Amino acid sequence: MNRFWARIGELLRPHAGFLAVIASVALSVIGIEAIRTASPPPHPDYATQQLRWLFVAMVATVGCALPSIRFIRAMAWPLMLLSIALLVLVVLPGVPRSIVPMINGATCWINIGFMHVQPSELARVAFILSLALFLRDRTNLRTALGVLLPLGLMVVPMALIAKEPDLGVALVFPPTVGAMLLAAGARLRHMLALAGLGVLVSALVVLAVYLDLPESMQPLKPHQRARIAALITRAQADPRPSLRADAYQQEKAVTLVGAGGWSGNGAVRAQQIVFHNRLPEDHTDMIYPVIVNRWGFQGAVAVLGLYAMLFFSMFITAATSKDNFARLACVGFAGMLAFQTFVNVGMTVGLLPVTGITLPFVSYGGASLVMSFVMVGLTCNFASRR
Repeated sequence: MNRFWARIGELLRPHAGFLAVIASVALSVIGIEAIRTASPPPHPDYATQQLRWLFVAMVATVGCALPSIRFIRAMAWPLMLLSIALLVLVVLPGVPRSIVPMINGATCWINIGFMHVQPSELARVAFILSLALFLRDRTNLRTALGVLLPLGLMVVPMALIAKEPDLGVALVFPPTVGAMLLAAGARLRHMLALAGLGVLVSALVVLAVYLDLPESMQPLKPHQRARIAALITRAQADPRPSLRADAYQQEKAVTLVGAGGWSGNGAVRAQQIVFHNRLPEDHTDMIYPVIVNRWGFQGAVAVLGLYAMLFFSMFITAATSKDNFARLACVGFAGMLAFQTFVNVGMTVGLLPVTGITLPFVSYGGASLVMSFVMVGLTCNFASRR
C-alpha cells in the first residue's frame, strides 16, 4: 500500500507528461464539440457516445500510468502476439460476419456484442512497445543488417492491416520505425537510403495507377487508385465528370475549410453549412474541415498548437528518460501520432490523397480514442520516473 501511494505521489509531481494530458484532453473536447456539429438530429448522438469513451480513455490513462516499467516491458510481446492473432482473425476466410462484420468493404472490426473492437488500434501500441524492447539493448544498429531486422518485425502487422484493407493505418508503421531507429542510434545514411527506397516505391505505385496493368498486378485496390488519380486530376482542374466524382469527398472537405474564414461560422451556422455540404465521414476521417468551418483559421492553428504541445511533451520525456525502452517508446508514440496527424490534415486540405486514417483524439471512434490515451498514460508513466 505504501508503494502504491508513493507511486501516486510520483505521478502528481510536475513532469512533462502533464502537457500530454492537457493537450490530449483539450483535443478530445474540441473533437466532441466538432462531432456534435457534424451530427445534428436525426443523426445518432455520436458526441455523447464519444464523451462516454473519453471517460473510459481517462481510466485507461490512469491504468497505464501506474505500473512499473518492468511490468510494461514484460507485457510488450504478449500484447504483440495477441494483436497479431486478432489481425489474423479479421482477415481469415470463412469467419462468420456476425463475428467479423464487413463495414464499408473492410473487415477491420471484431464484434464482441456490446461494441466493435479494432485490432489494428491495439497493434499500433503493442508494436511500438515490442519494437522498443527489441531495440533496447541492440548493438548492431550501425550496420545495414541491424536496420533491416526491425523492418522485418514491421512486415507482419503492416501486411495484415493492409489486407483488411486499411491502408491508412498500415502507412503509419514505416515512419514510426524510422523515428525509433534514428533514436536508437542507426546511421543517418542507412535511414536516408531506406527513405529514398520508400519514395521510389511510392512513385512506382503512383505510376501503376496510370499503367494498363491486369488487376492481379495492381498494387492498390480500385478505390485506392481512384483516390490518387482524383488528387492529381483535381490539382490539374480536370473537368471530366468521372474524375471529379472520385474527388467528391476531398472537394467537399476543401470547400468546408475555405468557408471557415478567419474566425469560423459559430455553432448554429457551422452546423447548417456542414449539414448541407454533405461531406462523407464528416465525424470520423473528415473531422478537421468541420473544426476549421466551426472555428476558422484561428481554431485550426489552436488544434495544431495542441498537437505540437503533445509531441513536444513526448519528445521531452524521451530526452530526459534514462531507460532506453521508455525513451524509444515515447519516440514511437510521437512519431506515429505526428504522422497520422500530418496525413489526416493533408488529405482534408487537398495536399494528400484520401486515406482511411483518423485524426488522433479528435475523430469519432472509441477504440482509437482509448488506445491514443494509452500512449498518453504510458508517457506520463515514463515521465514521472526519477
